[in-house]
Formats: sequence, C-alpha cells, structure tokens
Amino acid sequence: MRSIHVPSWVTIVVLSLAGMSGSLQFTLPLPILPSMPAILHISANDASWIITSTLLSSTIATPIVSRMADMYGKRRMLLLSIALMGIGSAIVALSADFATVIVGRSVQGASSALIPIGISLLRDKLPTERANSAVALMSATLGIGSALGLPLSGVLSDAFGWHSVFWASVIAAVLLGALMLVFVTESPLHTGGRFDLTGAVLLSIVLTAALLLLSKFADWPPVVLLALTVIALVGLAGWIPLQLRHKQPMVDLRTAMTRPVLLTNIASVFTGIAMFSNMLLTTQQLLAPVASGHKFGLTMVETGLVMLPSGIVMVALAPVSGRLLDRLGGRPVLILGNAILAAGFVLRIVFDSTVLGVIIVSAVINVGVSFAFSAMPTLIMASVPNTATSAANGVNALVRSLGTAFCSALIGFLIGVMGAPNGGSEFLSMLGLHLCFGIAAASAAIATIIGVFVPRGIRAQVSAPGADGVTQIVV
Repeated sequence: MRSIHVPSWVTIVVLSLAGMSGSLQFTLPLPILPSMPAILHISANDASWIITSTLLSSTIATPIVSRMADMYGKRRMLLLSIALMGIGSAIVALSADFATVIVGRSVQGASSALIPIGISLLRDKLPTERANSAVALMSATLGIGSALGLPLSGVLSDAFGWHSVFWASVIAAVLLGALMLVFVTESPLHTGGRFDLTGAVLLSIVLTAALLLLSKFADWPPVVLLALTVIALVGLAGWIPLQLRHKQPMVDLRTAMTRPVLLTNIASVFTGIAMFSNMLLTTQQLLAPVASGHKFGLTMVETGLVMLPSGIVMVALAPVSGRLLDRLGGRPVLILGNAILAAGFVLRIVFDSTVLGVIIVSAVINVGVSFAFSAMPTLIMASVPNTATSAANGVNALVRSLGTAFCSALIGFLIGVMGAPNGGSEFLSMLGLHLCFGIAAASAAIATIIGVFVPRGIRAQVSAPGADGVTQIVV
C-alpha cells in the first residue's frame, strides 16, 4: 500500500479544528444552564456542577493524558481524547436525569488535552519556519472555540432542544476522529517506559481537592473547606517526593523547577486569570438586565455574537504571533501580550457604555491573549526535552486552568458581595464589574513583570533510542 503524502497545512487545520472542538465543551452548556433546574428537577446550585464537573475532569485529565502522549504516542492520545469527547457528549445527549448528565460532562472534560498534545505534535512534525505560526493557531483555538460556544448552543437549543447541543458535539467528534485517522500521522518522538500510576492517582486527589476548594469556597461550610485543604496539602506532601524518586515521573519536577519553565508557568496562572475574566465579565455585562443598572440586557445568543469578533481576532492574529515568535522569541511576545492585556482591561473601564466599545476593547484584550498564549508553549517547549513536550504543555494548561478556576471563584464571591440591585443579584453591579476589570488588569501586569525575568530556553537534544527502547535525553 502506498503511503499518502499529507500537506502540513492539512495537519494544522485538522488539529486546530480538534482543539476548537475541545474548547467548545466548556461554553456549549452555558446558554441552556438557566433552564436545567426545571428540566432536571434540581436546584440552581446543583446545576452549576454541569460546568464544575467538566472543569474538574479536564484539569485532572490534561496532565495525565499529555504525559501518556509522550510515552505512548501523541496521535494515539489525540484519538483517545476525541473518542472521550464523543462518548461523553453521547451520554449527555441520551440522558434524562442529573446524575447521567454529570457523568457525561465529566467524560467530555478529558478532551481538553487536545490542545497541549496537538501543539506538541505540530512542533514535532513541522519545519521550524512553520512551527511557530502553527502553534499560535492551535493556541488561538481556545478563544474561537469559547466564543463560538454561546451563539452555536443558543441557536441549536432554541431550534431543536437542549439535547441537540450535545448531538452536535457527537457528530463533530466522529468527523474529527475520521479526519485524524486519515490525515494525521504519529510523531516519531516518544519515551516509552512505565506509566507512573501512583503519581497520577495522587495528583488527581490533590487537584480535585484544590479545585473544589477554589470553586466552592463561597458555598460550602468551613469544616468541609478545611478538610479539602488538609487533603490537598497532605497529598502534595506525598506526591512531591514520589515524583523526585520515580525514574519516569508523572511530572518531572526537576525540569518544572528550572527557571524558564517555572516562571512561564507562574506567569501563565496570572494570564489565565486575565483571559477568563474577559469572557466571564463580558458575559456578565451584556446579559445583565437593564433594571439592574447595566445598559444592555442582551440574550445569550446576542451576547455570543458580540463576543465572536474577539475570538476571530485570536485566529486571525496567529500568523502575526508566529512571525513575532520567529523574529523576537518567546519572552518578548509573552511580555507584549500581557502588557496589551493589562492595557485592555484599563480601557474596559473607560469604554463600556456601548456595544461597539465592548466589541472593540474585547478584541484588543484578545490580541494580548493571542500573543501571550502563543508564547507560553513556545517557551515551555524550548526548555524541555523533545520527548517531554506534551507533558510540559499539559502542566502549563493545568496551571492556566487553576488561574481560570480562581477567577471564576473570585467573581462568584464578588457577585454575592457586590451583586446588582433590582432583580439582577446574580450579576455584578457596575462598581463590582469595574473592580474586576482592575483585578484582571493587575493580574496581566503581574504576568508582564514575571515575563521580564523569563530567560530564553535552550532546547534539549534527543539521541537515538537506547537498547531498552526508551529514548535517551542529553541536556
């Protein structure tokens, strides 16, 4: 059988579509969330688990599946992630009760590994002159996927019912799986070896406790929060020495503590806070009823359409991000992106009286997101062995998720303290909104300062596989 030559642009498109579909899983349920308590006969607080369950599973699965990609093959784990996305979506689409919906949404969350693994595969397979632009495009799929989720879900649910939202995701998973089987080939770089199952289980316990602590600190009693804190700290205390002793750890802490990787990951937390603030706060501002003191009172579909241009900006700027990375390197682009983010949130306080102003400034903010998010994996992959890029990108995605979880919890807490009056108590008041804009600007400014201290990474060299089948690394 003759092998088919696949142009690199086809691989880029297929992987980018997969990444976009993975990011869609987080925003697809948002338009239907207000109606779920009546449909499933649950409380509004219980309905929040439709989002929380996916956040939990994605945060846990991303570093684990990414590590498995380095060991057993990136294409194989991409196909697994697509399959889990389809299976989880099918479970929800066929469900009629709350428990089944949560199971399906939890399975869907594993698809978040598509972006870090896809980025690593592109780096492995593309020539240097194409890699940075491709990585920037793959990073941008997070923005366009999130922006598309609101209008797409709103239109589908209005026309065909809420189950259709998840059937669409099933169809997307089938099509993308087929495209990946035909047009995406495996990376030649992998480590093999034995998977650190104990490390993965301990990490899952620590992350679950930490994320529940972040997301539910305003809702759960202090004794439960204290128990979660103890579980997270004790689990971490056991996990760290285990990773240092293991020959092929779940997370290579020695590499993670090197200056380029550590500082990039710390900056990523603050960038994640700022990025997610834009989506949450813009949604808050546009959806809030006029009676609550806000100016817009848009529907969910209208809100999604207003946010769509900022997502398109991220994709359109991918070639620009790639050229900047080629000419300047990752550190200046990371600094530039976060500086634009910080300035954008300051502008949000000034230009928030018209829909056009919101569209323009949100687009400016996403210019910063596009630059910063393209720089992060570039810096990470330039500082770790070639055979560990998926795991390193997975950890970077994890720390960004922790930033977004903190952002969501903080805004939820401030809604309780600074809720809008006159029936808009589930939305921030104007004062609360401006306070959150200021917090997001400060987070981006902190990331900018940290970026100044990130050195240029030195790529490790990979030798041929050794006699035991495990690729040897020379740093």
